[in-house]
Amino acid sequence: MKMIVKGRHMDVTPAIREYAEEKIGKTAKILDHMIMSAEVELQVEKNPSIQNGHVAEVTVYTKGHVIRAREAAADMYAAIDLVSEKLERQVRKFKTKIVDRHTKATPITEVAVALDEIEGEREPEIVKTKVVAVKPMSPDEAILQMELLGHDFFVFSSAETEEINVLYRRTDGDYGLIEPR
Repeated sequence: MKMIVKGRHMDVTPAIREYAEEKIGKTAKILDHMIMSAEVELQVEKNPSIQNGHVAEVTVYTKGHVIRAREAAADMYAAIDLVSEKLERQVRKFKTKIVDRHTKATPITEVAVALDEIEGEREPEIVKTKVVAVKPMSPDEAILQMELLGHDFFVFSSAETEEINVLYRRTDGDYGLIEPR
């Protein structure tokens, strides 16, 4: 498995790099040969009003799914511990739902658009664009992928109709599905 540890607004020391590789590597062993690569992004928020300014974000690319976890803490080692625990829960959930049930995983690509918060009266603008290859899947697979990514919506191609659908999390905790006519 290829693992990349990088820092944003900080230099990654060899000790932190080794610690992150060890913690995430242990979690990655749960899925054995299914993980293709993992990216660990460590960052320090410079705002003194943020108590948990050390952030660790891990993105794991498996054969067909993307699993992401993000945690913040008062120091980088604690953030890595927290994100490792969260990732382990997600990986175990993924393994029991997909691998142990012998369902065939459909390769998909993550879809996410993040917009900065609107400040004052300025006009909103598109600040990030992602281009993705949308692969066919069932709504149940889309729900699993959305939960693994931790997003509130997911764009996918319906395996039945081959139309683009949007799955979203409702405020009551249920899911909504938008299908084109």
